[in-house]
Amino acid sequence: MTAADHDTTAARTRTPLSLDVSGLAYAYPDGHQALFGVDLEVARGERVALLGPNGAGKTTLVLHLNGILGGGLGTVRVAGLPVEKRNLAEIRRRVGIVFQDPDDQLFMPTVREDVAFGPAAAGLRGAELAACVDKALVLVGMAGYADRPPHHLSFGQRRRVAVATVLAMEPEILVLDEPSSNLDPASRRELADILRSLDVTVLMVTHDLPYALELCERSVVLSEGVITADGPTRDLLCDENLMRAHRLELPFGFDPRTVRPDAAARGTGR
Repeated sequence: MTAADHDTTAARTRTPLSLDVSGLAYAYPDGHQALFGVDLEVARGERVALLGPNGAGKTTLVLHLNGILGGGLGTVRVAGLPVEKRNLAEIRRRVGIVFQDPDDQLFMPTVREDVAFGPAAAGLRGAELAACVDKALVLVGMAGYADRPPHHLSFGQRRRVAVATVLAMEPEILVLDEPSSNLDPASRRELADILRSLDVTVLMVTHDLPYALELCERSVVLSEGVITADGPTRDLLCDENLMRAHRLELPFGFDPRTVRPDAAARGTGR
């Protein structure tokens, strides 16, 4: 660990934790062991990329964050709350997951109704609910589309609405599953600008390594159910042996060392 890494770790430990995973191990009912003692801390306000090959255990880890999966060994805490049955309603408000396909989250007749669904289920009504919906749509730049049917929107617009449905719940952690997939360059940039502007902890599961470098100062590599690397995104992407060992590949011609420092720093949130 370099002095810079030590300083970053020290700063993280001084900041309240949004996520604290300790010794998490999990086997599916068929006997497949997906996680082998995962330890992960994410400080409030951090943006962290979760990298790794298919089958590494990334989805299994994410599904533990809001209690969809459980019953294994170890502990998961969100903002200090243990992820267990008595806390599940609050945990699921605090951990907002944006799926890879926005159509998995959008099912109401209008954008407004989709964004209102979660807060309404939590008890918000009237002007308070309307203000919550409006705020979430403004955050993602979709305020002018509130009365449109979601299926009339472009894929990129639907993804932004899916983010709004989660932001309406005012989560502690925003978990994004492959947020840049299937986006054209303009939509990809627009989403990046939105994510940079949010005052929320972000855990981004992605194979899009340039996007990870752009948005997340820190990355974690999960491979075969264990965390094999945790450090500055640029350093990990420049480690050819690490990349090769865990089937991580940069796009042809992309060199993370040539990305301007100010461009990478936009992902720090600091």
